[in-house]
Amino acid sequence: MRLPMSPTDSMFLLGESREHPMHVGGLLLLQPPEGATDQDIRALFVEALSRDDDVAPLWRRRAVRSLSTLWQWAWEEDPRFDLDHHVRFNALPRPGGIDELWELVSRLHSTVLDRSRPLWEIYLIEGLADGRYAIYVKIHHSLADGVGAMKLLRRVLSTDPCETGMPAPWGTVDRSDPARSAVGTAIDLPGAIVRAVRATVAEAVGLVPALVGTVDRALHDRGGSMSLSAPNSMFNVPIAGARRFAARSWPLERVQMVAKAAGATVNDVVLAMSAGALRTFMLEHDALPDDPLIAMVPVSLRKDKDPGGNDIGVLMCNLATHLADPQARLDAVRDSMAEGKQSMEGMSTVSRLAASALGIAPLAVGVLTGNRALPRPPFNVIVSNVPGPTDPLYWNGCRVDALYPLSVPVDGQALNITCTSTDGEIAFGLTSCGRSIRQLDPLLDHLGAELEALEAAYEVGAPA
Repeated sequence: MRLPMSPTDSMFLLGESREHPMHVGGLLLLQPPEGATDQDIRALFVEALSRDDDVAPLWRRRAVRSLSTLWQWAWEEDPRFDLDHHVRFNALPRPGGIDELWELVSRLHSTVLDRSRPLWEIYLIEGLADGRYAIYVKIHHSLADGVGAMKLLRRVLSTDPCETGMPAPWGTVDRSDPARSAVGTAIDLPGAIVRAVRATVAEAVGLVPALVGTVDRALHDRGGSMSLSAPNSMFNVPIAGARRFAARSWPLERVQMVAKAAGATVNDVVLAMSAGALRTFMLEHDALPDDPLIAMVPVSLRKDKDPGGNDIGVLMCNLATHLADPQARLDAVRDSMAEGKQSMEGMSTVSRLAASALGIAPLAVGVLTGNRALPRPPFNVIVSNVPGPTDPLYWNGCRVDALYPLSVPVDGQALNITCTSTDGEIAFGLTSCGRSIRQLDPLLDHLGAELEALEAAYEVGAPA
C-alpha cells in the first residue's frame, strides 16, 4: 500500500542532488562491558541480522513516485527489502584513533543514499584503540529529521546496565517505555517553513500582526525570528557534496557554572562558546566581518518540562563576534536571546511558526528551488542545542560514552553546530562542507579555549 508523502518530506527529495545530500546522522560511541570485546559486539549485530523479520515498519519504507501517484512522492514497503544492504561493518586501521573515526564518518556522511531502497544505512565501526566501538546511523531527512534520528537511536537504549536481549537500532521497540522517549525537541529548517505556510493559509488574518511585528523588529535590529543585519562571511558560500565532521565533549557542569554566574541559560553559554570560537577561527583566516555574525537558533518555548509537543520557534541571535571580550559577548548573546523570546510571548503556536518561517524563508526557498544564490544571508550559522537524558544509557550492557549529531549543510550555510547532552557531558558536533571548511579541529580547540575564557571572566573554576 502506498502512503502519500507529506509536503515536508517530499521537499527533501526534491531539493536533493549529488552536491546537496539531504540526510542526517547520529554517532554513538559505546564502551563494552568488562570482559567483552568488539568481536562480542559484532556477534550481537550478526545475530540481530539473522532476525530480518524484526524490522520496524519505518525502516522498510522506500520512496516512490509514478503515474499511479500522479508523480508525487509516496511511501511504500520495499517488496525486496534486504537488511544486509542497510547494515554494514567497517573497521579503522589498528590502532584507530578518534581522528581516524572522524575521517571515516566524514566520508560515509558525504555519499547520497540509494533511492531504490529504504533511505538509511547503519555502520558498526570497530578498531578504536581504546576498546570502544561506534555505531553510525545515516537516515534521509525525508524519513526523519535530525532530532527524529536521535530519537530512533535513543529508543533502543536503556538506563539499566544489566539489560540484555535489547533490539538492534532498526528493530521494533516498545514505545510505552518513557525512558526511551524522553528526548529533546528542535525543528528543521525547510520543515519549519512548510508547517508555517500551511498554517498561514488556514489562519492568515490572525497572523498579520505577528508578521508585521517580526519585520519591524528586524528593521530596528531587535531580537526576534528575523534578521536583516547578517554580514556575508566565509561560511555563507555555495557548497559541494563532500562533508567534514568532528566532535568533542565537555563536562556539562562547567557550562552550567558559567551560566549561573552570568545569569544566563546553558543555551546562552553554548552560543557564546560558539561565538568566541568562530571569532578566533575567522581572525586566523583574516576573514572576520566588521558586523557581528547572526546565528539561527531553534528554541523550545514550552514553560513546563513535559517532553511532548512541539511548542518551538526560531530566533536570530546576535553573536557579538565584533567584541573582543568574552564576558561582553555572553552578555550580548544573553540579551539578544531574552529579547527574542520576549518577542514571541503572547503569540500562538501558529504565529510563532509563521514568524520563524519568515526569518528563514530566503534560504529555504533557495534550497527547494535550486536558486541558491543570495545577495545577503538571512543568518550566518545554525547553532542548535538538543538536551538529552541525564542518566547513563546502555545498549546490551555497553555504556554510551557519547552521542553526536550530524547535520545537513546547505548552500549558503557551510557550517552547522549542533550540541546534545548525555550523562553529564555536553557534546558539540560540527558538520561542514568539506570544500569550504576543511579543518574542524581548530574550531573544537577554540570552543574549549572560549569555555576557559568564560570561566576566568566569571571567576568560576573548572572542576578538577
